[in-house]
Amino acid sequence: MKEVDILILAEGTYPYIKGGVSEWLHVLISNLPEYNFGVIFLGGQKDMYTEYAYELPENVKFVEEYFLFEKISKPEIKKTDFSERTYETVKTLHRWFKTYKNFPWEAKRLDFYLEKVKEEDFLYGYKSWKFIEEKYMENCPDHPFIDYFWNVRNMHAPIWRVAEAARTEIKPKLLHSPSTGYAGFLGSLMKLDREIPLIIHEHGIYTRERKIDLMNVEWLQDKRSIFQKSITDTYYIKELWINFFVSLGKFQYDTADRIFSLFEDARKIQIDYGADPKKTEVIPNGIDVSKFIHLRRFDIKEIPKRIALVGRVVPIKDIKTFIKAIKILKESIPDVEGWIVGPEDEDPEYAQECRDLVVALNIEENIKFLGYRETTQILSEVGLITLTSISEGMPLIVLEAFAAGIPVVATDVGACRQLIYGGLSEEDEKIGKAGEIAPVGRPEILAKHYRSFLTDVNLWKKAQQAAITRVEKFYTLEEFLKRYKKVFRSML
Repeated sequence: MKEVDILILAEGTYPYIKGGVSEWLHVLISNLPEYNFGVIFLGGQKDMYTEYAYELPENVKFVEEYFLFEKISKPEIKKTDFSERTYETVKTLHRWFKTYKNFPWEAKRLDFYLEKVKEEDFLYGYKSWKFIEEKYMENCPDHPFIDYFWNVRNMHAPIWRVAEAARTEIKPKLLHSPSTGYAGFLGSLMKLDREIPLIIHEHGIYTRERKIDLMNVEWLQDKRSIFQKSITDTYYIKELWINFFVSLGKFQYDTADRIFSLFEDARKIQIDYGADPKKTEVIPNGIDVSKFIHLRRFDIKEIPKRIALVGRVVPIKDIKTFIKAIKILKESIPDVEGWIVGPEDEDPEYAQECRDLVVALNIEENIKFLGYRETTQILSEVGLITLTSISEGMPLIVLEAFAAGIPVVATDVGACRQLIYGGLSEEDEKIGKAGEIAPVGRPEILAKHYRSFLTDVNLWKKAQQAAITRVEKFYTLEEFLKRYKKVFRSML
């Protein structure tokens, strides 16, 4: 039996992926040596993850891995089925995914997925087929049946991988998930099965981000003809996926003992998605400011004409808007450089589209794709940090830029407005602007802000001072750890 104080449930993040949530977890674990940690990592397919991106701290005792979409893990094809009573539970569960009401009590238990409706029953059972067929005819008979069938299969298949993970021999005192989704579902199953307390601390709001992703993905396109749909129609299968993640999130909010977010607006969104306000609390990010002090440039005479976007090259970061903004800015600052600093392997097709856009706009000399880099390497060479995302939590890169004395221009998402303009208190607002905020998807406004900071040293220095003051006063690692230690002491 593997015994630990805290079991981290990480979906597609730590310890394989650099930056973002992974960096947050690594800092948290590394700075709490008095606690022992274990990690359950949930990934897509095994070949997507080759080696750890982090050297594990001594207090990480083990990492267990489960891959949700690994083909070889499917059970052998054979004729199978489940009971009439279980069939009624499955129907109730399906209705719950659409309405978020009256979750069947049986489906809250681990043995429902491991004993009553096994994966082979779902994949190969006659009643399972009839159920899918019945719901197709009831809800979307004008869509291709094969699309409906495979989407239902792919949506639910990871549930059994999660159930297998929940059966682990690990014996933790506390469960900690930095998201809802499949990781949070794993936490809920383990909590209910073993009565272990569960914390969920969301960075971005998982449900909201999956909705954004699902509205834009290529593989969920409506294949009906123009004569089969009206202008006001929404694609039913897309709604099915969205409802699936909304309902999973609601279940996890109901199950969790405490629910944290990084900023107040995120806490309100959690409540809108069904979280009990009494369970919710805000714990902002914090960073080790001392690591960045040596990067501050107080005697700067000319701002480097380099702007870095630090983040994964994926649609939710809206890299294309940054590229377009650099194209616009080039008209007034011909030698401007836009650095795209982040891994491209999560969505290679989108990354290639970004590269193709650079060529099409004829700005190959202005845009550089640098891959993952340590932030200190980047911050020492640029004049601005930017984020053009369509969704964020509380980005660590903004705080790191502030600690290094570099202004930030970001879209109006997540906690970016609070960080740049001040929003914690009247005292915070009086510090002033540490950069600028722009609407999502408006490259011309981003370019205007970039130009202002790169050409006006006094404006840049004023934002620099606000950035340093704000991060030192409100977003230190010491304050973050103090609050987390209090949470862990109370839960353990």
